[in-house]
Amino acid sequence: MPGMFGGFEQGGGVTACCCRPFPLGSLVLGAVIQNMVMSFRVSDLQMLLGFVGRSKSGLKHELVTRALQLVQFDCSPEVFKKIKELYETRYAKKSSEAAQPQPQQHRSPEALSIHSAYERGSSVARTSISTPNIDYPALYGKYLNGLGRLPPKVVKPEVRLVKLPFYTTLDELLKPTELVPQNNEKLQESPCIFALTPRQVELIRNSRELQPGVKSVQVVLRICYTDTSAPQEDQYPPNIAVKVNHSYCSVPGYYPSNKPGVEPKRPCRPINLTHLMYLSAATNRITVTWGNYGKSYSVGLYLVRQMTSAELLQRLKTIGIKHPELCKALVKEKLRLDPDSEIATTGVRVSLICPLVKMRLSVPCRAETCAHLQCFDAVFYLQMNEKKPTWMCPVCDKPAPYDQLIIDGLLSKILTECEDADEIEYLVDGSWCPIRAEKERSCSPQCPILVLGSSDVNGLLPTPNGNGENGKATADVVDLTLDSSSSEEEEEEDEEEDDDDDGPQPKRRCSYEKGLVSAC
Repeated sequence: MPGMFGGFEQGGGVTACCCRPFPLGSLVLGAVIQNMVMSFRVSDLQMLLGFVGRSKSGLKHELVTRALQLVQFDCSPEVFKKIKELYETRYAKKSSEAAQPQPQQHRSPEALSIHSAYERGSSVARTSISTPNIDYPALYGKYLNGLGRLPPKVVKPEVRLVKLPFYTTLDELLKPTELVPQNNEKLQESPCIFALTPRQVELIRNSRELQPGVKSVQVVLRICYTDTSAPQEDQYPPNIAVKVNHSYCSVPGYYPSNKPGVEPKRPCRPINLTHLMYLSAATNRITVTWGNYGKSYSVGLYLVRQMTSAELLQRLKTIGIKHPELCKALVKEKLRLDPDSEIATTGVRVSLICPLVKMRLSVPCRAETCAHLQCFDAVFYLQMNEKKPTWMCPVCDKPAPYDQLIIDGLLSKILTECEDADEIEYLVDGSWCPIRAEKERSCSPQCPILVLGSSDVNGLLPTPNGNGENGKATADVVDLTLDSSSSEEEEEEDEEEDDDDDGPQPKRRCSYEKGLVSAC
């Protein structure tokens, strides 16, 4: 017979509970009642638990645990009568199968004595139970010594998914659950059935549309590696396909790779299932088809609200602006003299042009984890991550997640005060100055410019052989504004017309100046 208060046993696989001892007067009585429960079959345990309205599902050791807890904490006279009835029925069946004329002789003596003792009180129970045929300390001593108590509940770490800036979780419909292969086939299917509550249905129906047919409140499926060491990013298994009720849901495809020898990457993001679900009390069936190639994956279902880049920008402007004085202190810290350095830094230049789009900054932004002072434009940065989420700083190419972004209040102030420069320089005292001088010098003319068509060209040009102010020969100047070629062309046209009238004329030889040779 299995142990009475035992925990998880390696051999029998039965779980028992010993969370609270019985009163001293009924300790042995309770032990015998538990002994009867431990001898029950699965059908008997289900009948007992169903009698008191408790769950009847589970393995045998789970049913035994519930039944023993019932005996210890809720053993009313009605429960005791039901246990006695099931116990007697079980032994009555055994005796009938053995064809014994007197089946009551095979009934356990402690069962008869318990019934009478229970009706007469616990004081009688102490004498009537103590029969020489039952050695309780030898049979149950190790459990009575406290070794039969349930071990402390071990909390298994759960798989966690990283938070996504563009998705605000409203409800968790299914916690991350591991995809377990059912056979040795490479292609596996894992079904899931659930139903939405009326409140969740209303949230979806009343939400605004981000685009035609796409609601802002959605039911999304997220898949990741089964790893409890840290929050996991979305990661699709090979050969993934998602079927919602009777239709397949589209899964993001692969990005083409422009580099030779580099495999195309697939953007792993939440899969929107809302448009294929029943927005009612009806149950929805989701089937995930996946490739079983050794790695373990987990899936979760969430009710989320999808945000736009404009909403994230507004939130960043509300809570993410860093005060100009704090930014000024950071500049001083960057330019502070380092005694270990042989080079003294007197200033640092910062461009007012966004490195992403090569346009002037409108909302200067950077991550607090970045070591540089250069900013990028928050508007374009959020828009790019809305299309293809990478969250990498375009300046230093290091992670710049949304929750680490700040708006530089000092540079925002500079942008409003300095509208005619594209670059500034921070000084050691935290002040700044625009950088325009080099640009102006590069644009200034090195020699006077001759404006064609001006009065100097028309009437004040020196003669080709004349001397300048210093007696030096001046360069020949050609007036390109005179249309000399047009008059020659007109004369040639007139001559051609005359030639046509008189008949064909011999070709004229071109006269060349002395010293010139024809290329013909």
